[in-house]
Amino acid sequence: MSKRLRKPIKKGKDFSEKIIKILSQSANKAFNYKQIGAKLELDDTESRNQIIKDLKILASQNKIIESEPGKYLVKAESKEYYEGKIDMTGRKTAYFVCPDMEEDVFIPTNNLNHALDKDIVKVYVYNRRKGKRPEGEVIEVVERHKTDFVGVIDIQANFAFVSTANPKMYTDIFIPKDKIGEAEQGDVVLVHIEDWPARADSPFGSVIKVLGKPGEHDTEIHAILAEYGLPSEFPIEVETFAQKIDTSIEESEIAKRRDMRDTLTFTIDPKDAKDFDDALSFKKLENGNYEIGIHIADVSHYLQEGTILDDEAYQRATSVYLVDRVVPMLPEVLSNFACSLRPNEEKYTFSAIFEITETSQVVNQWFGRTVIYSDQRFAYEEAQYIIETKDDLIPEEISITGSSYQVSAEIVAATLKMDELAKIFRKRRMAEGAISFDKVEVKFNLDEAGEPQGVYFKVSKDANHLIEEFMLLANKKVAEYIGKQKKTFIYRIHDEPNEDKLFAMQAVIAKFGHKIDFKQGSISQALNKLMEDVNGKKEQNLIDTLAIRSMSKAKYSTDNIGHYGLAFDYYSHFTSPIRRYPDVMVHRLLQHYLDGGKSVDEETYETKCLHSSTMEGLATNAERDSIKYMQVKYMQDHQDQEFLGVISGVTEWGIYVEIIENKCEGMCRIRDIKDDYYTFDEKQYALTGATSGKLLQLGDEIYVKVKNADLVKKQLDFNFIRRIEEPLK
Repeated sequence: MSKRLRKPIKKGKDFSEKIIKILSQSANKAFNYKQIGAKLELDDTESRNQIIKDLKILASQNKIIESEPGKYLVKAESKEYYEGKIDMTGRKTAYFVCPDMEEDVFIPTNNLNHALDKDIVKVYVYNRRKGKRPEGEVIEVVERHKTDFVGVIDIQANFAFVSTANPKMYTDIFIPKDKIGEAEQGDVVLVHIEDWPARADSPFGSVIKVLGKPGEHDTEIHAILAEYGLPSEFPIEVETFAQKIDTSIEESEIAKRRDMRDTLTFTIDPKDAKDFDDALSFKKLENGNYEIGIHIADVSHYLQEGTILDDEAYQRATSVYLVDRVVPMLPEVLSNFACSLRPNEEKYTFSAIFEITETSQVVNQWFGRTVIYSDQRFAYEEAQYIIETKDDLIPEEISITGSSYQVSAEIVAATLKMDELAKIFRKRRMAEGAISFDKVEVKFNLDEAGEPQGVYFKVSKDANHLIEEFMLLANKKVAEYIGKQKKTFIYRIHDEPNEDKLFAMQAVIAKFGHKIDFKQGSISQALNKLMEDVNGKKEQNLIDTLAIRSMSKAKYSTDNIGHYGLAFDYYSHFTSPIRRYPDVMVHRLLQHYLDGGKSVDEETYETKCLHSSTMEGLATNAERDSIKYMQVKYMQDHQDQEFLGVISGVTEWGIYVEIIENKCEGMCRIRDIKDDYYTFDEKQYALTGATSGKLLQLGDEIYVKVKNADLVKKQLDFNFIRRIEEPLK
């Protein structure tokens, strides 16, 4: 960061924004300078003179009108004032997004008036010129989206500035000398914005936490969490409370539950999992049908409403899965021990038990609290081996025990039969309009210090689908059971895709020789055909990402509109209460209704749904940032290596390139492509060479080298080496 000396900002008097706010709140009432002064609790001569001056300036700017001598009100055309959200660009301008406006309103830099990304604001929309996009000016910041920011501190003699790596944060934050705290020059810090004086270029803030030195592993991971307001550890009082919970299995409690301890039960999870949310039980019935139990950790037995532990879990709402760690929703004593359905241990569970025919028809169901005993723990790889080979001997190379071992004939038979049933469920879902997004997940092999040693891709196979189908069944049937009673419940809903985004995607994927054929059946069938066509191809990751972005986001709500992506009329989240708070609420509501309870207050639970959806979004962003960080870190150690990549985006300033072998994406800036002089052709999504006429366009394969790997910005820059068809020089 530059060490240039910056002058501290002095607070000055400017009441323009406050005057507009007062007049806007009483749109039909005129105020004189004395009444405005009284509203602002100002009666000194200097302030009153400034109010008079500001009133005249605002009137001359046509922002207010002088309705009678000395009295002012906002313009009568109140329809020109709108409330909505700011969406910053990376160029210090913004768009104002408002449901009452047909299109987004452009906000130039000098009209932002201290609004920041995602703030709720009141905007004055100017009379629109013919053929021009509407423009506006922020009149009032109604609600700040966030006031805490992560950045690097630059300390001067009597003050400091903090600059963030966020391209949408267009200003530094000014820190007075007495609010620098323990921070040292160049530290990564968390700062809180306390004030933004009207005439100040930068907001005033204070350092609330020092995160460490830029580029250090723990610093950057904690910075990611802090950026999204996510905790990195539990308060001591919450840990202490959790440690005191009685986690013993009591006969008196077992007596209140359905005893499933003698039924064959096992878990299938990732090999590195520590919290086992779910287990499956299997029993063949005398009539030839199968009794399959989906047993879920009974978190609500331990997590009592109104406790500090429950308050903490609600605030977190979800566990956060970063590349090198999990930030759990619940303290470890519960998440990894008491609630986790570990093998050869009795556990309290909340279960959905179904009688299922050979053709995967559900003919009976039961919901309630149970006690189970897990006979076996499998990793997905082990279960997959059984499905593929039908062999009962797990080989050493995939065994989670470190050596080969034999699986009982009963468990092998149960695994194979449930795989058969799951495949029928899946085929039926697809036929009914479900969309298959088996997106490739980027994973890292980390050493003990958390350094990336390699990249691999996680692909869903039959064992993953087996678990997925039975979890979907439980979630669907629980939601259906309550939904048909017309009682307040928490649903997982998913709206139809955005058609504009689908048509925009059509133009991009055409560059790769693909299309979405809307004439052939439904949108879901067209998307499934596209997913099938791109599977295993170099452009799969890009097109999968574009397709997912075209979809609406799933969220929690008490208003059930169904789940489009799954093609379910009723759907909820019941199966992961260790890591998701909505599942805990679903367990509580289900038990309440099983006990004959009346419908609960919808508004209360809608507020909880909104909070849960918001926190899920923040956790997803943090997880995505941690992957980007680890990709940059991995590429930092491969700066001398040539990589084959595919052009995944084209802009006027360069091309985005995704490395095929590890999915790392970076920018080749137009000035660094030396074999010609290139210009941007928006219609062709390409850069065109002025001399050669050659194109660099979406889908082209090129060789690149790492030019710069910025851990703080989580950003890769590449040097262009050559096209794939060109020989080595």
